[in-house]
Amino acid sequence: MPSRRDFVAGLGAAAVGFRLPLDRLGLASRPALYPPIDLSRFDLPVTPAPADIKFGYAAITWGGDDLKAIDEISDVGFRGIQLRSNLLASFGARPAALRELLEQRRLTFVALSSGAVNPDPALGASVVAEHASHAKFVHDAGGAYLQATDQRPAGRPPTAADYTRLGGLLTAIGKRSADLGVPLGYHNHVGSMGETPAEVDRVLDASDPRYVKLLLDVAHYKQGGGDPVQAVRRYRDRLLFLHMKDLQSPAPDGKAKYRFVELGRGSVDLPAIFAALVEINFRGWAVVELDSVPDAGGSPRASALINRKYLEEGLGARFEAEARP
Repeated sequence: MPSRRDFVAGLGAAAVGFRLPLDRLGLASRPALYPPIDLSRFDLPVTPAPADIKFGYAAITWGGDDLKAIDEISDVGFRGIQLRSNLLASFGARPAALRELLEQRRLTFVALSSGAVNPDPALGASVVAEHASHAKFVHDAGGAYLQATDQRPAGRPPTAADYTRLGGLLTAIGKRSADLGVPLGYHNHVGSMGETPAEVDRVLDASDPRYVKLLLDVAHYKQGGGDPVQAVRRYRDRLLFLHMKDLQSPAPDGKAKYRFVELGRGSVDLPAIFAALVEINFRGWAVVELDSVPDAGGSPRASALINRKYLEEGLGARFEAEARP
């Protein structure tokens, strides 16, 4: 009786010696399925696409008068807009109407400010459901991104458990919004759990990078003690889009710690930030955001014109058309 080893070896030898003649199968004379390929082309490095920065504008300066904001942002010449969730009172059940209005005004719906994510354990499921419904609205209205920030615990510093809970909530929201094709961006903000650079790191480390990106607000990051130029480089692989505004710190009246102002009027090194964006080949939106008109006698439209002028003259940005009077 042959041993098991001899039996297996015999099968292997039989398999090696078994060949079907191709001419009997009709395959010998068939042409190749594909033409010869020069595989040496795959040895060449792929050159990244150059930077492509598009400029949008946030409607927050208009204080809730979104229809006026849409008209004036379009008239000033910006081609993208960020809106806030207060808009849902008028358009929540009519996303197609908003899409049509923005198309008429030649505006891209860049992002919806979805509000703060409350990390209270008792509210977990309802918080995720609320922001997921906002993502659905963005999708139906033809928008691109969803923005979320957070609520810092009252009367105490945030703990490790707070960051773990917030990261889990952001990830859960991001998964729901990703299913709709709407990426989620976490907005660093003074007074939030992502105020300082170290705190921004803690929020991002606690959340899944596949589902939670960064909306870098350059002025909030600077007021939180960070260098926005280094932040652009540090978060290059997680950078979704940006908020652009300038910062006076302290405020000129000496009463407030800081105030946000139009581009070019403060201490944010905007030319260096845009140089860093070009360096990392950033392709996406830079949304100019001004929380309110900083000076008495000004207007949201006048501030938008100041910001456009700075982008053109200070940074060499190009706009498609002249601003309407």
